[in-house]
Amino acid sequence: MESFDTDVVVVGAGVVGLAVARALALAGREVLILEKNPVMGEETSARNSEVIHAGIYYPPGTLKARHCRRGRDLLYRYCEARGVGHRRCGKLIVAGDTDEAARLPQIAAHAQGNGVTDLRLIGAAELQALEPALRASAALFSPSTGIVDSHALMLALLGEAEAHGAQLVTRAPVLGGQLCGDGSVELAVGGDEPMLLRCRSLVNCAGLWAPALSARIDGLPPPPGLALVKGNYFALSRPAPFSRLIYPVPRDGGLGVHFTLDLAGRGKFGPDTEWLDDTDPARIDYTVNPERRAGFAEAIARYWPAIEARDLSPDYAGLRPKIAGAAYGDFVMLGPGQLAGPHALLYGIESPGLTSALSIAEEVADWLAEG
Repeated sequence: MESFDTDVVVVGAGVVGLAVARALALAGREVLILEKNPVMGEETSARNSEVIHAGIYYPPGTLKARHCRRGRDLLYRYCEARGVGHRRCGKLIVAGDTDEAARLPQIAAHAQGNGVTDLRLIGAAELQALEPALRASAALFSPSTGIVDSHALMLALLGEAEAHGAQLVTRAPVLGGQLCGDGSVELAVGGDEPMLLRCRSLVNCAGLWAPALSARIDGLPPPPGLALVKGNYFALSRPAPFSRLIYPVPRDGGLGVHFTLDLAGRGKFGPDTEWLDDTDPARIDYTVNPERRAGFAEAIARYWPAIEARDLSPDYAGLRPKIAGAAYGDFVMLGPGQLAGPHALLYGIESPGLTSALSIAEEVADWLAEG
């Protein structure tokens, strides 16, 4: 088995891993990206709603709140500069009755605590003019919410990283490793050409697999436990009734079944929240159960009465890597100050991970510059 030395290894070629690799390559680091799958971004990054979130709901002071707000601004600027498909279509948080309408000012106040100051309360008459098919008594309008082509974004990030010297190696699973006495990490890499790889800095951006990866590397602190939530999506088989994203007022801590668009104008609903007993990502079935259709239709009918179950077709599902024991927990990001070496370990990077990617990458690059 051949042995190699390199500067930085980023494990995981999803949107966060690619953003980190780009930031480090732009900083002049020698970066190698290892991806176990045949192509980049096959898992969480390819199985989400592609929404650019404004940062409304997260608890103030959390990593999610900070990185979502900063990442949103960075992402819009990046997409505009690099020609990545996106649209600021806006989002309506809709209240179906007076009780829900009474909660809208509280949501706006919470958002303002996160630095989201552009929410606007609108009444039934204006709602009817904006979205005639919508049934709601009032809503909050978020103009800074949008959508993005996540695949085009990943291609742009990879292209820029490679233009500055980074390399992507696919079919290259990290089988194990150890933290060395000088603070470097030695990795055993499998695949078609197994090798031993020693790096000065390791960045674990393995998403669903991040805790398992860290657990296989001797000398790293024990990772947090993982909980998996499956989010199912149903496609709308008729023309989209709305030109903006539609979210119900949150109930019981969840965001509810919401309506999103893609850049071609096709509508879909989801994700829902399906907690899984199995925490091994390798055993998860991504199939959408058609029997969930009736529940989707019932939830959607609260704000779009014209929906019929037959309008919905099972589409795709994704997995959200949550920290065990924290139903609505924060990102977990460990850097050089918490590790024996200039490394970074990222866990629980679920929504708003796509929106936050460039901000997370900025912080990791700063850590490693100082580490």
